[in-house]
Amino acid sequence: SSPHLVQVRERIRINGQPISKDLFNKYFWLVYNRLDETKDPVHASMPAYFRFLTIMAFHVFLQEKVDLAVVEVGIGGAYDCTNIIRAPVVCGVSALGIDHTSILGDTMEKIAWQKGGIFKPGVPAFTVAQPERPLEVLRERAQERKVSWWRGCGFGVPQGGGLSLLSPQCPLYLCPELDEFEEGCQVLELGLAGAHQRSNAALALQLARTWLQCRGCQGLGELKEVPSNTELAGRPVPLAPAFRPTDAMIQGLRDTEWLGRTQVLSHGPVTWYLDGAHTTSSIQACVRWFRQAALNQDKLHDGSEVRVLLFNATGDRDTAALLKLLLPCHFDYAVFCPNFTEVSVADSADQQNFNVTLENALTRCLENQQTWTQLLEEKGGQDPWLPAPLRVGGLLQPAPARGSLLLVPPVPRPLNCSALVFPCLAQALQWVAQGRDPHLAAPAASGAHPHPAASSGAVLLREAAAIRVLVTGSLHLVGGALRLLDPALSQ
Repeated sequence: SSPHLVQVRERIRINGQPISKDLFNKYFWLVYNRLDETKDPVHASMPAYFRFLTIMAFHVFLQEKVDLAVVEVGIGGAYDCTNIIRAPVVCGVSALGIDHTSILGDTMEKIAWQKGGIFKPGVPAFTVAQPERPLEVLRERAQERKVSWWRGCGFGVPQGGGLSLLSPQCPLYLCPELDEFEEGCQVLELGLAGAHQRSNAALALQLARTWLQCRGCQGLGELKEVPSNTELAGRPVPLAPAFRPTDAMIQGLRDTEWLGRTQVLSHGPVTWYLDGAHTTSSIQACVRWFRQAALNQDKLHDGSEVRVLLFNATGDRDTAALLKLLLPCHFDYAVFCPNFTEVSVADSADQQNFNVTLENALTRCLENQQTWTQLLEEKGGQDPWLPAPLRVGGLLQPAPARGSLLLVPPVPRPLNCSALVFPCLAQALQWVAQGRDPHLAAPAASGAHPHPAASSGAVLLREAAAIRVLVTGSLHLVGGALRLLDPALSQ
């Protein structure tokens, strides 16, 4: 899976656990040396970062003789380097969203075409409820996967496999809602919060069912074979049957953990809400989750509760659209910083992005700060919780001091500033926590954040009974925050 949050070893897991440092070191150099020895002597090319890790992951799984490998694509699917598996057991496509538009296309239909590129001839595929036109594209992609013969795996053929003449295309099915799996049995509890996780859980059940049938398990609902003369294009996608989940499935759904996704860390008076949402649809889901988890009561106006947004976005994402979706959470402060944990060059190599400079990352943060301020101005007067509109004139200017960097709009009264930029996560988290999180070192009393705006906010944060912080916009940002908030993850 990708990306990793704290350590690169998270990308290659066996039985749910990242491979050990010793195993990673062993297989890294084994694969690296073999590729180096056999690389093109003229161009001297080596695989890029993601491609290398994909090759390494496959090698690890083969050498460690895993029974089942679950492989998540990196970007898209059709041209992703993970898409070299010729005959997987089953394929799944979760809810589509607009992301990586420079690579995948700027419409849901174009993105659906890319996602459908993982479909394989005769291999069952599942998806969840999608908008009508993108779903049609997935159907068309499934129909394109033509082949006369395929090796059966308990799918429409006797158990034990064998060659069978079956549907010439990829049989695509729509997952029923999770409610359908609960009929006649207990309500399924999910370890992952958020309503959007219910469709993910339904998809996971269908993928698990297909694998179990390949292993000879019975009584989990039989899919109906799609006749070979059926034209899928323009026709409804068949609905896969619901079934009674096994005890192991029920426990699996309940015990699932996924760091950085709808994760809550309670550190005394400071509660961190971490979600790596970075598309419009996932930000919408994040807002619904955050409002339910942290904002189930009306915000108190006596200063006893302070709400902070910690945000960053990377790549070609429309940050203005993402920030606008976050306005209903009624944050008192919005803090922007790059994904760098520290400004020092000695920062963790696992969390370094060598394609982005600090200067470029800070420029993006300044743009996000200005966007947020403008959004507050536009919304000013409509919501009583908003402070007086901030008048931002001209370019935002940095205010460096004593090795620290705090950036605020050049307003006449900086005490009213509700949007700040810090050069790294460590400084941003320290300012938000104000020494009240036992996992974080308190900022220096003199000079760490000398700007009046930071001092003003610090008073409110130090006196609040509760500080609720939503960290979102980038999985890399969330990963950097986790590294500082939960040091054990770095071990």
